[in-house]
Amino acid sequence: MWKKILMKYFRKYPAQQKIAQLLLSYGLSVKNGRVYCGDIELSFSKIARAAGVDRRAVMKTVETIEGKRELRKIFSLLQPTCNFKELAPEMKWGVVEIIPTDASQPGILADVAKILADEKISIRQANVDDYMITEEPKLFIVTEKALPTHLIKKLGKAKGVKGLLYIKK
Repeated sequence: MWKKILMKYFRKYPAQQKIAQLLLSYGLSVKNGRVYCGDIELSFSKIARAAGVDRRAVMKTVETIEGKRELRKIFSLLQPTCNFKELAPEMKWGVVEIIPTDASQPGILADVAKILADEKISIRQANVDDYMITEEPKLFIVTEKALPTHLIKKLGKAKGVKGLLYIKK
């Protein structure tokens, strides 16, 4: 769906497509001709620098979004989310990065969650990359505590798991 929308409106404008994809991936919203991270307004120059494009490309992307009802509806509702992946090792929490065989396959998160629940380990956070936006989507699980080796091996055999990386400090 995302690729369809991006291609429909930004096919002829690769810089704008890059900006639109950046907005989606970070949950940055577009309202009243401005870009926001939550309630914080972001400058076009800094967005352009982060995307490696000219500031005018950001302005044109925002104009395109504001000018198309379908885009305005989508981009006005985006919200950023907090991600504990980098913080987790400092807090002595566990972090597992799961690479799926097919990210569109249902039940990957459910199977991983069941394995953890059976071991009485709580999930503090689960973040899943949208397979329609991200080229190589992953599932990140942050657990209440570090994971024992036997459990990491068990997670590697879960439904739909191609591989995994256990992140430790």
